[in-house]
Amino acid sequence: MARKRSKANYFTKETEEAINRYNATDDPELRAQIFTEEIYYPFYKLAENIIHTFKFYYTDVDNLEDLKHEIVTVLLEEKIDKFDPTNGAKAFSYFGTIVKRWLINYNNKNYKQLKKRGTFEEFDDYKVSIPDLEETNAIPLGTFIDEYVDYMYDELEVLFDKPAEQQIADAVLTIFKTRHDLDIFKKKALYIYIREMTDCKTPHLTKVIKVLKQEFYEMYEELHDRGLIVR
Repeated sequence: MARKRSKANYFTKETEEAINRYNATDDPELRAQIFTEEIYYPFYKLAENIIHTFKFYYTDVDNLEDLKHEIVTVLLEEKIDKFDPTNGAKAFSYFGTIVKRWLINYNNKNYKQLKKRGTFEEFDDYKVSIPDLEETNAIPLGTFIDEYVDYMYDELEVLFDKPAEQQIADAVLTIFKTRHDLDIFKKKALYIYIREMTDCKTPHLTKVIKVLKQEFYEMYEELHDRGLIVR
């Protein structure tokens, strides 16, 4: 019988234990039972919450339910067996990061397709394709921010050696990436929001943000000095 779940606590320590048991066996029937009874619902709710929290609504499906099930399928077929509990990352953070990055790529791809069809013409320049930074034409600040976020995603493991710090940085960068869809603007509220997302302490969050801010200003000043950014 499947464990009874709380709506507010759908991805628990027991979920991570179930994922480990799933990966530890090659028995297809046992795997199917573990996934159906203990893993499917947490994966489904994880996808649902991230979609609505960050408003990933540019889809090529008619119903968001189809998108949620597509994400669950990706986690099951491509990602679940790559989870390694010995590297220090928690399952919730590990799979949450995968879902956010997958949805960012999916969302951007569908936006570009809509843009080519002449839809959403009123949207800001930051959502158009990013130009080559070696060109002489200056780029908008919003475009630079997107370029910065993509670059920092690739550098997370270089800048932060602790999985917990990588998780915090990922949450901050996700907010940057989805900034136009957020309803939170005050610094204090954003800090609380990130702490709720990552379950981190304020000093750890401040440390990570300090590193991200330093990288941001260094990149910005370099490109501004070359005349590649419009203030």
